[in-house]
Amino acid sequence: MRVLLVGINYAPDLIGVAKYNAELCESLAAEGHEVRVITAPPYYPAWKIPPAFKSSYFRSRDIDGVRVTRTPIYVPGHPSGVRRLVHHASFALTSAAPVLFEALSWRPDVMIAVAPSLMSAAFVSFVARRVGAKSWLHVQDFEVDAAFDLGLLRNPSLRKWMLRVEAAILQSFDNVSTISQAMVERLRIKGLGPDKTAEVRNWIDTTAICPGSRATKYRQELNLGDGDIVALYSGTMSNKQGLELVIEAAIGLEESHPHIHFILAGEGPHKGRLEQLAAGHRNVHFLGLQPVDSFNQLMATADFHLIPQKAEAADLVLPSKLGAIFASARPVIAMAEEGTGLAAEVTKAGLVIPPGDSSALELAICQLSEAPALREHYGEEGRRRALDRWDRRTIVRRWSDAMTGQGNATGKNIGLKGAAGDIGIPVEDAVRSP
Repeated sequence: MRVLLVGINYAPDLIGVAKYNAELCESLAAEGHEVRVITAPPYYPAWKIPPAFKSSYFRSRDIDGVRVTRTPIYVPGHPSGVRRLVHHASFALTSAAPVLFEALSWRPDVMIAVAPSLMSAAFVSFVARRVGAKSWLHVQDFEVDAAFDLGLLRNPSLRKWMLRVEAAILQSFDNVSTISQAMVERLRIKGLGPDKTAEVRNWIDTTAICPGSRATKYRQELNLGDGDIVALYSGTMSNKQGLELVIEAAIGLEESHPHIHFILAGEGPHKGRLEQLAAGHRNVHFLGLQPVDSFNQLMATADFHLIPQKAEAADLVLPSKLGAIFASARPVIAMAEEGTGLAAEVTKAGLVIPPGDSSALELAICQLSEAPALREHYGEEGRRRALDRWDRRTIVRRWSDAMTGQGNATGKNIGLKGAAGDIGIPVEDAVRSP
């Protein structure tokens, strides 16, 4: 079948939505489907376009069996709320002509939009209806909720208007999926029926990310001994993570627990501010974005992982890094309110503490640092969950079958009727995957 994906993020960006967009498209192409992508140049998480990509707009290239077309985009150096709106609006504007051209000349069977960006998604569903293609929206992030709940935008009237627009866009698609059950429930609160929604997790390659020795090159480079305890955060460093709480905990433990070290690995708009907060504290270490072939070593460096979170971000997104943490057989300390999707995922594979509470974070860090048997128990449970719930091959295969109408597809449901949970958590299939 012919599949056209429209999304603002794509390879060679290494993290976030780009990774999953690229892996989905490459998997579909490997199964024999024709796949084309309309996307922006790479810019995330540094929020800067590499010079080499600025001369290739509207030119198509084959990347791992996928035809990729990039369009110009405004990328703010300091992404505030209003600038982010302009950022997404620029992609919606520049991608419209390529989307229309591909739809009319190539006639795709399925048109997929990925949110973010919801602005460009509206045009995808509109065009899909006109050319007789099935339309699918995959929600990686509730952009409107996040922007206002995290204080990036504040105008109440603007929020009401944007929520009405969001609801209209969601309803315009044949199928809408998202990455956690709590986010599926949020879709239903927004007015979508069970036959139209599905959970599709952000998967992990459980063969590439696997249990490893603590004695990694990162410990050597940072002069950490076998007796040192490492608390690791790996990912984007932006406003919604609440990473200043990690710095506060590190400063609070520096004198009393000098053997506990904190590693923050990644990039993002708040990294410079975090480095300033941690200046002069020898138990805090910063690393850049690490290459794929070193990622398993990075994950194994940790004695436990950290997922800080502001209370306002609860269930707006299920952190995709959780699958990699579980696959590495390391425990996690996660900030989440009881009853949220993140809390349910972490319970019995790590510690759940209240969001925004650096004192609770300090106590949890001390508890795990002094309990190697508990760390091992949590790590084993996490690995089991990774195999059961996050396996890449199983999730991608079932999602591609649903999108392309294989199995029990009838009409516009594209194989999802009555099976919202089947795509995201196929326990038996995940274990038996070849």
